[in-house]
Amino acid sequence: MKLNVHHLGLQEYEPIWQAMQKFTDERDKNTEDQIWLLQHPKIFTLGKAGKQEHLLNTGNIPVVKVDRGGQVTYHAPGQLVVYLLLDLNRLGIGVRELVTCLENALINTLSEYGISAKSKREAPGVYVEGRKIAALGLRVRRGYCFHGLALNVGMDLEPFARINPCGYEGLEITQITDLADDVDFDLVGQCLLSHLKQQLKYSELVDSIKL
Repeated sequence: MKLNVHHLGLQEYEPIWQAMQKFTDERDKNTEDQIWLLQHPKIFTLGKAGKQEHLLNTGNIPVVKVDRGGQVTYHAPGQLVVYLLLDLNRLGIGVRELVTCLENALINTLSEYGISAKSKREAPGVYVEGRKIAALGLRVRRGYCFHGLALNVGMDLEPFARINPCGYEGLEITQITDLADDVDFDLVGQCLLSHLKQQLKYSELVDSIKL
């Protein structure tokens, strides 16, 4: 199986969200899977189970309520966002196994930068000494998943203090550039892609035309 890769650069959140929904609604068992790598301008997103009480002081940063799982998180330039538009039935995996694959790919990517990271079964995502470095939020419809993960590479972390990240009061946030030297954003993306390919058992990655 091949996985088509779109490198989309900096994109507004809502048009990309709508594009994911449209792709998922229109796809069928013959549609090839896609993965989108991008960054978003500053925005808070509140998942389906998200509670307003976890929005502490959002200020002038927009808040969008979306259809993924999870609570509230923050996106901004310098964070690598990876959206996975996958046929889980064709892959032969369920949501729990998908989450494990994503977490393992992130952990293996971070290890290449000398960063020791772990997952927590009770709180999806990836952590470094208790501080969260990557968040996960997925939606599955008719066996097809969309949304995905966000890895903090080199961004302004201050707005995370304006929320209870992922619904956890006092949860500390970190990023790769605070833990490693000589970090190139694009190379982080390539490294993560390689580990995602391995974890999800795709035969090849194909760079496709941008949206």
